[in-house]
Amino acid sequence: MEQCTIQDFKGLFSELKQMALENRDHLIELDSAMGDGDLGLTMAAVFTAADEFAAAFGDEDIGTLCMKAGMAMAKAAPSTMGTLMATGFMRGGKALKGTTVFAAQDAAAFLTAFVEGIMDRGKAKPGEKTIIDALYPAAEAAQAAAGAGDALPAVMRAADEAAQKGLEATLDMVAQHGRAAYYQEKSRTIQDPGATIGRLVVGVISDYVNREV
Repeated sequence: MEQCTIQDFKGLFSELKQMALENRDHLIELDSAMGDGDLGLTMAAVFTAADEFAAAFGDEDIGTLCMKAGMAMAKAAPSTMGTLMATGFMRGGKALKGTTVFAAQDAAAFLTAFVEGIMDRGKAKPGEKTIIDALYPAAEAAQAAAGAGDALPAVMRAADEAAQKGLEATLDMVAQHGRAAYYQEKSRTIQDPGATIGRLVVGVISDYVNREV
């Protein structure tokens, strides 16, 4: 699939909801190791709200859909990660404002704005054991692939592979933010739950655009 329409994005939000529901217990378990254990519930609420909004959306503007879905996320789960995910979609949507056909360069722009929005809101940077450690390399890989002339499926495959490597890298990082930061060195060797959901989101998009039509 070398380009996506508004209908594809509605399908994406449906699959993001399904991903969140399927991984709810896994995310709760990961988050319970150093956090308050609510990540799975938060992501289920966030993506259910976004899917419900997307299903009723009547415009053709992909950017507006993402921005307003982000607003629905923020209302549904005003927790730290709920707010960060909502911010990512709102900023990513802003970068796509006026877009009705989503292709390789749009994917790179969306992922870059998405992670920059989260970095601005969360006051975090790569290497601090957060969602950014999956999303930042994904955005960089997408930019490189799109810049090399790759089509949308290859761009998202590159982003997904980079997100997975970024997630794996969190196993050797010490948490710097949130409740996990209290654990200091004990947080090393524990997979970061935020980076896990970041990689899952990128993976859903990659799987969708790489599906046989």
